[in-house]
Amino acid sequence: MSKTAIEIHDLTVSYNRKPVLWGIDCDLPSGEMTAIIGPNGAGKSTLMKAMLNLIPCASGYTKFFGESINDIRSKVSYMPQRESVDWDFPITVEQVVMMGRNHAIGLMKRPRQSDNLLVTRALQQVGLESFAKRQISELSGGQQQRVFLARALVQDAEIFLMDEPFAGVDTATEEMILDTLHSMKASGKTLVVIHHDLLSVSKHFDNALLLNLRKIAFGKTGEVLNDTILQETYGGKLSILSEVGQLLAIQQRNTRKG
Repeated sequence: MSKTAIEIHDLTVSYNRKPVLWGIDCDLPSGEMTAIIGPNGAGKSTLMKAMLNLIPCASGYTKFFGESINDIRSKVSYMPQRESVDWDFPITVEQVVMMGRNHAIGLMKRPRQSDNLLVTRALQQVGLESFAKRQISELSGGQQQRVFLARALVQDAEIFLMDEPFAGVDTATEEMILDTLHSMKASGKTLVVIHHDLLSVSKHFDNALLLNLRKIAFGKTGEVLNDTILQETYGGKLSILSEVGQLLAIQQRNTRKG
C-alpha cells in the first residue's frame, strides 16, 4: 500500500464569506501521478494554492509527508499557470531555471558549479539548451512551459504540484512533458497535476481527483473515470464523456484478455 504524500483535511476556502471550495478531504499517495480534473470554475487552482498556503483557508489543513508546508517547503515544487507570470520581465531562460535552486544556494550567494550543471542538464532534458541566454519574452508559449518544467526539475523536490502544464502547448511539447513526468515518477517523485484532457488522464495518470467546488470522487483512474461520476462532475456538458467511457471499457476488456 502506497505511503500518503499529501493529506488534505476538511479544506474550505471562502471569498467574501462565500465558500468557493468546500470540505475537501483526500489522501494523495506517494510516488504516483494524480490528476485534478473538473470544469472551469470548479476550484482546481484554488485548491492547489490553498494546499500551499498561497491563499488563506477558512478551515482545514494540508500536510506533506506529515508536515506543514512551512516546514517542508524546499521539498515541494509548485509550477503555476503560465498566464500568471509576467513574461516581459527582463530575465534569461537560464536565470529563470536557476530560481529553482534558490533554496539550496541561499540569499545573496552566487550559484556554484554544481548548480550551473543542474540548470544545463535540465535545459537539455526539456530541449532548450540552445535557448539558455534568450530572454523569456522571446519564447513561444510551449517553450515557456518547458522553462517552467526545467525550473521545477532543478529544485530537487519530492512533491511537484503543477497547474495546467499542458495549457497552450503543441503536441511535441505535450509529449515531452508527459515523458518527463513519467521519468520523475520512475525516480520516486510524487506528482499532482491540474489537467483538462480526460483521455490523457485515463492513459497516463494513476489517480484522479474529480472536483466541482467539492470533492466528487477520488481514486484510481480506471475506477473513477466512469460515466456516472463524470456526469456528476461536469453536469453532462462535455461531449467527450461518452468517448472516455468507451475508451475505458475497451481498456478494461483488453486487460481481462491479457
